[in-house]
Amino acid sequence: MRRPYPMEGLPQQVTVYEVGPRDGLQNEPATVPVEVKAEFIDRLADAGHRTIEATSFVHPKWVPQLADAEELLSRLDRRPGIRYPVLVPNERGLDRALAHDVDEIAVFASATETFAAKNLNRSLESQFEMFEPVVARALAAGVRVRAYVSMCFGDPWEGQTPVAQAVAVGERLLGLGCHELSLGDTTGVATPGHVTALIEAFGTPERLAVHFHDTYGQALGNTLAALKAGVTTVDASTGGIGGCPYAESATGNLATEDLVWMLHGLGIETGLDLDRLVATSTWLARLLGRPSPSRVVQALSKG
Repeated sequence: MRRPYPMEGLPQQVTVYEVGPRDGLQNEPATVPVEVKAEFIDRLADAGHRTIEATSFVHPKWVPQLADAEELLSRLDRRPGIRYPVLVPNERGLDRALAHDVDEIAVFASATETFAAKNLNRSLESQFEMFEPVVARALAAGVRVRAYVSMCFGDPWEGQTPVAQAVAVGERLLGLGCHELSLGDTTGVATPGHVTALIEAFGTPERLAVHFHDTYGQALGNTLAALKAGVTTVDASTGGIGGCPYAESATGNLATEDLVWMLHGLGIETGLDLDRLVATSTWLARLLGRPSPSRVVQALSKG
C-alpha cells in the first residue's frame, strides 16, 4: 500500500458519485445486455460504492442504450445503505421512475442557450417549465432530487460560459428544492482557475458536486481545485467510460480509478476498494471489446 501524503485545505472524506451505469453506458455504440448492467452495478456495490446512478428514464428513441430501465430496476438487488438514483427528463420519466419505487432522481439542465435547444428542445429560460413540476412532484413523494447543469464552463457553439450565467441556472435549480447541484464540464474545457471561480461564485460548496470530462487531460487538476474550494462530492465513471450523445466533443468521464488513486494518495477517505474497481473495469472492457481508457486501470491490470 502506498503511503499517503496529505495536503492542507482538502477534505478528509470525499463521496464518489458513480455514473458509469448511466452516463457511461448511454454512449456505447451497442446496447449492453441488461444482465451485464445488473452485474456491473452489483460489482460497483461490492467495491464499496454507496451511490450508483443506475439508469435513465429518457425516451428510448433518444437513448436506446438505456431503453431497458424498467427491466434493470426489476432485476436489481437494491442493497440497504446504497443509493441508486435514476435520471429523469420530464414528468413522463418521473412517472416511470416512481412506478419502480425509486427514492432519488436527477434532472439535467443546460447552462447555455444552444445546448438547451439541442439537448432539451427548450430555451435557456423555458427549460425550467419542464423541471418545476418534476421536482415538486418528486419532493411531494419523498424522493430526493439532484440537478445536473451541463456546459457550465463552455460549449462548442457559444464558447466559454459566463460564470454568472452558470450560477443563475444552478441557483434556480437549488431554489426549486434540489438537494445537490452537479456542475458539468461536458466538453472538458475547464481549467482549475475557472473551476475555482465558479464554485466561489456560488458560495455554497457543500451543496455542489463536480462532473468533469477529460477531453484535454484536465479532469484530475480540476477536481483538486474543486476540493480546495470546498466541494466533497465528485462524479466519476468506472473505467472512464461515457460521454454525452448530444455533444460530439464530449469524451470520456473522469475515471473512478484515476480519481481514487489521487484521493487515496492524498490520504482522503472514499470507502472504495481500488483493486475491485480495476477488476470490474477490466471485466467490463472485455465485454465492450476495447481497453479501458483509465490510466490507473491500464497500469494496474498489467501487473
